[in-house]
Amino acid sequence: MPTISVFYGIVIQMFWNDHGPPHFHALYAEHEALIDLRELRVLRGSLPRRAMALVLEWAAEHRDELMEDWELCRRLQPPNPIPPLR
Repeated sequence: MPTISVFYGIVIQMFWNDHGPPHFHALYAEHEALIDLRELRVLRGSLPRRAMALVLEWAAEHRDELMEDWELCRRLQPPNPIPPLR
């Protein structure tokens, strides 16, 4: 699973040829959440509240890039890295 960004101990990844709806995986310590790209809501899993807030802030800033990466992964191409939250 390619890592597309890392910030504040949070790892953002996407699977190649993953199932819909468009989403990414956010990992923080032993926690994992799948985040819907269209609505920026949790599809499955959970993160601590502060980590989730950071992930959602980052995703809102990079939604277009995340959708581009989703399309690349669907075509079995490597996603582009996305800058971390600053």
